[in-house]
Amino acid sequence: MQFLLAEGARLGLSLIGVISLVAVNALFLIWMERKVSAHIQLRPGPMEVGFHGALQTIADALKLIGKELITPEDVDKLIYLLAPIVMFLPVLVSFLVIPFSPTLLIRDLNVGVLLIFAFSTLTVLAILMAGWASNNKYALLGAIRSVAQNVAYEIPLLLTAMSIIIMAGSFQPSVIVAQQGLVWNIFVQPLAFILFIICGTAETNRAPFDIPEAESELVAGFHTEYSGMRFAIFFLAEYTNMFIVSAVATIFFLGGWQGPFLPPVVWFLLKVYALIFLMMWFRWTFPRLRFDQLITFAWKILIPLSLVNLIVTAFVLKLVR
Repeated sequence: MQFLLAEGARLGLSLIGVISLVAVNALFLIWMERKVSAHIQLRPGPMEVGFHGALQTIADALKLIGKELITPEDVDKLIYLLAPIVMFLPVLVSFLVIPFSPTLLIRDLNVGVLLIFAFSTLTVLAILMAGWASNNKYALLGAIRSVAQNVAYEIPLLLTAMSIIIMAGSFQPSVIVAQQGLVWNIFVQPLAFILFIICGTAETNRAPFDIPEAESELVAGFHTEYSGMRFAIFFLAEYTNMFIVSAVATIFFLGGWQGPFLPPVVWFLLKVYALIFLMMWFRWTFPRLRFDQLITFAWKILIPLSLVNLIVTAFVLKLVR
């Protein structure tokens, strides 16, 4: 009984820590997005609240907390209210198995990578729930687009991940990092890295793949009818999913926490935020794809390339071993 209580208390503290980490990380990423976009467009960005607008996101969060939660009359209320929760829960679960350093992780599961991919698919369900329950044609169109997009891009993403998993011989994140002791996988699998970043950008609905929430034709897409903190939860989940995709890419291709001189957790975060910066750079560089171009790119280019890469990897490993 004492063991169960101690374990429950530890998990509770871990959950509180994860929620705090997610909130702080999301607030920083929103500020980073605004500053990166501003400098790319040769303007200063937020400057008023705090040094270089560092506290602007906190001010915006407080404003959203104070806003009225408006529920449209004809929505499916149960699904409408559950959608933001279902969107945010996979984010918390994924953080439980991400190794920030050899010692800084909550659970070193032997199926950690599988758990991340399994729970990440719930975000598609949350988007579909939000679009369907909103009783709004723009929201429903955004949800339908998201389902088609995620189904298309999850296939090459998983095929690319499998090429790294069979090299490491494990689904355990710490084992995959340890396998890159001498040479990072980005030098062994450069094509897989490029495919993973492209698919990860599409999976997080980032430009140029932000079809589900295209402002020009869908107002805001699946979260059109959400206001206040309900909208903010979707927003926080999107930015935290960027962190998770970049963290998985760091574990798979950039040697995780490995690096000289600096503490392991610093190396891990530097690599993760460098990849996030790359995704933000994409947004302000490439124009949005049409939906037919988006699907064609996945099925006719990314899936064949990722499949060939997996087959070649398996064949080479067979010859070596």
